[in-house]
Amino acid sequence: MRKVLIIGGGYAGFYAARGLEKRLRPDEAELTVVDPRPYLTYQPFLPEVAAGSVEARHAAVSLRRHLRRTRVVAGTVTEVHHARRAVTVRPVDGPEFELDYDVVVVTAGAITRTFPIPGVAERAIGMKHVEEAVAIRDRLLTAFDRAAVLPPGPERRALLTTVFVGGGFSGVEGFGEVLSLGAALLGRYPELTADNVSFHLVEARDRILPEVTDRPGRWVVRELERRGGHVHLNAQVVSAVDGHVVLSTGESFDAGLVVWTAGNGANPVVRRHTDLPVDGQGLLVVRADLRVGTDAEPVPDAWAAGDDAAVPDLASDVPGARTVPNAQHAYRQGRLPARNIAAALRGEPTRPYSHRSLGAVATLGLGRGIFQYRRIVVTGPLAWLAHRGYHVLAIPGWERKLRVLAVWLTAAVFGRDIVSLASVEHPREAFTSAGRDR
Repeated sequence: MRKVLIIGGGYAGFYAARGLEKRLRPDEAELTVVDPRPYLTYQPFLPEVAAGSVEARHAAVSLRRHLRRTRVVAGTVTEVHHARRAVTVRPVDGPEFELDYDVVVVTAGAITRTFPIPGVAERAIGMKHVEEAVAIRDRLLTAFDRAAVLPPGPERRALLTTVFVGGGFSGVEGFGEVLSLGAALLGRYPELTADNVSFHLVEARDRILPEVTDRPGRWVVRELERRGGHVHLNAQVVSAVDGHVVLSTGESFDAGLVVWTAGNGANPVVRRHTDLPVDGQGLLVVRADLRVGTDAEPVPDAWAAGDDAAVPDLASDVPGARTVPNAQHAYRQGRLPARNIAAALRGEPTRPYSHRSLGAVATLGLGRGIFQYRRIVVTGPLAWLAHRGYHVLAIPGWERKLRVLAVWLTAAVFGRDIVSLASVEHPREAFTSAGRDR
């Protein structure tokens, strides 16, 4: 029986494992997924988790529930030794150990790209995982509670100032959703006014949302600014020490919440801790059929997909183009290794990866969105409904689809749930402080 090891349980890893379960008999292969989190994070829902439109647990898909024949190992792969078909795993608890394999599928996923900017490591929070989106929501809700009892002034304004760094999909969607949440909260706090609240989106380039063309991108900027947001283009954060955000344009402001969404970087295990071939950007070199290596020098028993693989884009007219690291490609690339591994094990020909984009769709807050497919652009409520419809169909599992729909329907009737549970970050505080004099 062949041992198939999948490194990473994100989109590509999850669908690779699920596809292998369907294509290989139990006596053909033993499947293992290694990931520090026991669930797939459905990242397109994180902006709505941050705004309270989706329940946090509903954006996480349990690996153990949906992968019935796959062993799930809670740990991080720190090294890949393909020459001897083994990986080093660092578990959550206990010493490191090695796992051997016959076939490896590397789908480790990207990490949030950061820069050595003073104060960012101490003050900023990312938006790549469920717990980060929950923290953003809870911190904003708590900030409104704290600001409501303060007199007007710098301290109140700093608490109610939020900065998103990065104008890609994660940054723009997160900014639009949190901006919508902030506007809804003002109606619940008569002590506060719109002048007290400030939301800033900072992008180093001269435009946001590179996946859409210039004209729709400019519309998004106007829409966000019409709703009270401040969009800073051609600007970079040069300091965030103690929450005092300074931009390269000379502007500065105190912020209670800084969210970092300025792109992705290659996973360290792929970039520096593997004997598999990587390119100058730290991505695995793969062929069109997702086998690691080149047509001239393929690497036996090694496959890769997702954000850490430099996959040739056969659907592009540009020579040497690679697929964009996004959810559309990760989902479809994850399904292909299952087919090709099964074909390779049975001596059948493999299939190359080719996919033309289905377009770009983004949420900008409740009832607001943008959709573009080639020259067709839809904005407003229809685009927002398209976003919700697409993603509720795309998230794995009918139980997750139904749970998300139930939350959306409940919110449509009763509005957002604005309860902050920030205290869960310190669960023992109430217990340990019970005997203190107040």
